[in-house]
Amino acid sequence: MAALARAALDERIDPERVSIDVLTRPEVEEAYSDLGLASAEVHSRDEPGATGTLAAYHERLARQGATSGALTCLPAVAERLQAASIPVIRIRPTSAAVRTALHTAALLGAHHRLEESQLTVVVVEVPTLREPVRRAAPRYWRDELRLSLHRLLVQEANRINATVWPIDDHSYLVTATRGSVAAATDGFRVMPFAARIRDELGLAVEVGVGMGRTTHDAESHARAALARTQTGKQGQGFAVDREGRALVPPPRMPPAGSGPIKPKGVEVLARLAAKLEGGDTVVDAESAGRMLGVTPRTARRLLRTLVDEGLAWPLPPNRTPQPGRPRQLYRLIVEKLGTR
Repeated sequence: MAALARAALDERIDPERVSIDVLTRPEVEEAYSDLGLASAEVHSRDEPGATGTLAAYHERLARQGATSGALTCLPAVAERLQAASIPVIRIRPTSAAVRTALHTAALLGAHHRLEESQLTVVVVEVPTLREPVRRAAPRYWRDELRLSLHRLLVQEANRINATVWPIDDHSYLVTATRGSVAAATDGFRVMPFAARIRDELGLAVEVGVGMGRTTHDAESHARAALARTQTGKQGQGFAVDREGRALVPPPRMPPAGSGPIKPKGVEVLARLAAKLEGGDTVVDAESAGRMLGVTPRTARRLLRTLVDEGLAWPLPPNRTPQPGRPRQLYRLIVEKLGTR
């Protein structure tokens, strides 16, 4: 709009007979329509090109008498046309447009910062301390172990600007932000604190990470994630976002020369997805076995492969009053098929 206004003030240029670069034809026609100007004799070229190519495009039309001047978005093109004595107007963003763009960028940046600052709670449980005390085990051993673990967690919490306090004899609560936990877990691919606790204290821990708008919501999601972690053999997908969805980060790309990724899990997921009915993505070993034409035992192994490859998520077991092993459910992440 500003360029057309400047062109209207230039006695050499007829705004209805110009050539325009970079902008698309719909954008040009919209601007002319808003101003009530005819665009039938306006030439536009939105294909990218070198400075010389675009300058030649404008100059050719002007020499042929098809246009009275040029409107260009590129300073270098404007300089070449001026040197060739072709009337030219620079298309530049107005101050208002610049302010709007900066305001939008600030809002997007603030949203990113707010996302990184989401309240995040980490629940850490120690199975060794959760087990009943044996009479032969000295009490001071467990007390010393709790003290050492608490000290280690405080050190790790200080490193990511978090706080930690014990919940009971076998679990701890760490409060942090999403950004700090993501940095400490390689983008939620590695359980926080687990490696150091294992290396220094020889303990295996169970970890659940939850996010929420309140501390209560975040802790509830962390405990839900912890329950899911306890039912599976892997620690992948140990975090739950503010909406209660499991965070399953994309797998790392293999290093160059390591060969192609084995498509076994993807093939199994695709076969199951093709036979799902009603949009239900939750299966168990029996139903997956029927869909794949294999035994429940084989289906159970294949479902665990999907979990290992980040293509399925183990849900809490379905507790029933009947004796025997509870029914294990899995949610298939069929959305991953569209990204491969």
